[in-house]
Amino acid sequence: MLLTNPVLISVLLMCVLCLMRFNVLLAILISALSAGLISGKGLVETTNLLISGMQGNLETALSYILLGALAAAIGMSNLTPILIHYVGKFISKKSTWFVLSIAFFACFSQNLIPVHIAFIPILIPPLLALMNKIGIDRRAVACALTFGLQAPYVSISVGFGLLFHNILKKELGNNGINVEISDIGSVMWLGGAAMLVGLLLAVFYYRKPRIYGETKEESKDLFEATKDLKMSAKEWFVLGGAVLAFGIQIWSSSLPLGALAGLIFMIIFGGIEYKKIDKVMERGLAMMAFIAFVMLMAAGFGNVIRETGGIAELISFASVLSGGKLGGAIIMLVIGLLVTMGIGTSFGTIPIIAAIYVPLCVSLGFSVPAIILLVGIAAAVGDAGSPASDSTLGPTSGLNADGKHNHIYDTCVPTFIFFNIPLIVCGVVFSLFI
Repeated sequence: MLLTNPVLISVLLMCVLCLMRFNVLLAILISALSAGLISGKGLVETTNLLISGMQGNLETALSYILLGALAAAIGMSNLTPILIHYVGKFISKKSTWFVLSIAFFACFSQNLIPVHIAFIPILIPPLLALMNKIGIDRRAVACALTFGLQAPYVSISVGFGLLFHNILKKELGNNGINVEISDIGSVMWLGGAAMLVGLLLAVFYYRKPRIYGETKEESKDLFEATKDLKMSAKEWFVLGGAVLAFGIQIWSSSLPLGALAGLIFMIIFGGIEYKKIDKVMERGLAMMAFIAFVMLMAAGFGNVIRETGGIAELISFASVLSGGKLGGAIIMLVIGLLVTMGIGTSFGTIPIIAAIYVPLCVSLGFSVPAIILLVGIAAAVGDAGSPASDSTLGPTSGLNADGKHNHIYDTCVPTFIFFNIPLIVCGVVFSLFI
């Protein structure tokens, strides 16, 4: 009976708990335990399956922690404000080009200098006065920032993108589809292209001036706040460490190795003061530890639902219900949307959905590139628009510095519309022809 299927019940339970803003870690843990118990496995056996499955994402968790430390080291120097000062000189005072400039520079936070959302509270508040003066609709800027936070990791195998593609490669392999990183990159660029279309539509839709007014908090503009900062030896060595991390990860295809090399370089040459190493690591843990543990728990959950035996039943039912490739693609992407919106992270979604989607895709006759695209986009869709996602919380943290930007209606709703819809259309259409 489908109503007693452990996979279906556990995934629905996880979605409901997450959408109720229940703690994500506990939601995944409770859902994993429920899947095991419903399938007839004991509590101890289910717990052991969960723990053994967690080791599948140990490299990913380590990557997050080391990247967090790298971001913390960069944030503790004056490198980011100095770079922002020079970046500000290239930001146009015409609204359309301003928004596109923000999107362009935001992309670097995912690959060139992988600080993720840490740059937003530094970059955006000083620009609010300029935005108000030009009359820019902050909803367009929210879309630009979310694009910069998500599109690079979806489409490019560098920085957080390498992390995302490695997880995708590993989970596809765990479910019988062995691919290389180059295979993933050759397909997932379509997701980035779909998001670019969404960004251009958002810029066009929100092109009319929107008046916010000015407050005393906005009195300092970008140049006033950063004009006296200079590149010292410390900043140069921090920059050198970031560049080294970037180079090593491309050369070795290992994000942990690249991040570790960057940190060691900074420590040796004084980019990180020896007495502040503990502080850097603590900040890195504070920034990334939660998502690292979500990744570990999600891998364990994926292992449990694979062992319940309920996947085959679910695949059979979905194959009949879908009516073929078109219906199957739509069903998978919609479910992926719900799961990712609930969890709030695309990275944590992959281990959960890959266990279900890969066998279903095979049964429906999708090609390997189509399977990569469907699983990748099913994981990515929903990151934009989720109230609990870094891709929306980050932009709001900067744009709401003066209390005039609403998280749900000014960030979540616009990013949901302009990115999730193009991603779903892209996934459905191209999976049928590649």
